[in-house]
Amino acid sequence: MFGGRLSLLEGRKALQGDLDRRDPRAEATSAGSAEKGHEAAEGPGGKGLCLWLGHSEVVNSFETCPQFFYAGTPPSDVLHPNNPAWICQRFRNSYRYATLYDRDRRIPVYSAYKYKPGSGKRPKVSWFVEPQLIDNNVNLKEMVTDSDLIKQKAFTLDQIKESQAVPADYKDLNGLNHGHLCPSGHQDGIDSKTATFTLTNIVPQGSSLNGGQWKVYESTTMPKMSKSCTTTYVITGAVPGNTDISNGTVNVPSYIWSAACCEVSKKKKKAWGAIAENHKNKVEVLSLGKLEKRLTELYRGTVTLFNNACPRK
Repeated sequence: MFGGRLSLLEGRKALQGDLDRRDPRAEATSAGSAEKGHEAAEGPGGKGLCLWLGHSEVVNSFETCPQFFYAGTPPSDVLHPNNPAWICQRFRNSYRYATLYDRDRRIPVYSAYKYKPGSGKRPKVSWFVEPQLIDNNVNLKEMVTDSDLIKQKAFTLDQIKESQAVPADYKDLNGLNHGHLCPSGHQDGIDSKTATFTLTNIVPQGSSLNGGQWKVYESTTMPKMSKSCTTTYVITGAVPGNTDISNGTVNVPSYIWSAACCEVSKKKKKAWGAIAENHKNKVEVLSLGKLEKRLTELYRGTVTLFNNACPRK
């Protein structure tokens, strides 16, 4: 598998040694940056390297990061793709959110997180890839750029692309942008915001929706709905579609959806959902029960997103 290049161990050591010698904060601003706002559609473009290091863990379940699901309960298995990867998204020694990833379609199924909007600008960083998606036996947990992996000969670009999207897949998009499932605006602090800039958290989202009504839902509706909440749990996902980008390698979702369950008090909970067709600038806000019913029809199997304590009406 690794013939004609450094051994996996040598490549890993070379990559880690090179990264350890660098100051990520000093060089992050020189990396190719994701543009500000929901209209961001460009990756690093090969200019510079993003040196903010994350430590994502590709595991067999969410046992190591259950805190991002209400009562520690993930959605029902009907959402699982044929070739799934459970990713506990860790950055600077802390778990930030959780992602169920579809290796075949090269998009996330959903990302789960606690809604903690905070001040601060959208960070200027490059798009990360996940080394452990390439090989489950790789003891290289750092979320890094594809250019870093290739430069240090840990992997070839073809090997990276076998199981996940790469920045080049999102070049020259027509009517589509990078769509965060766990948006940086719903995270507090530079580290948590930066951790959302991994392509394992991104889907090709319709430009009009991304910069229009979905942006309104994320930035206006969510704060209003969660105003009385002490803790709000969010799961945002994408229903696979029938079209692709980048020569058929990355799926374009047909629908984008989101669900929230919040604790108002120990005895009172509230919940809601939202769903939108990916190529239409319209978002329907609805009850959790109605969203689960819609997803049950789309996935052709009973979908349960939250623990039964979350109200469905």
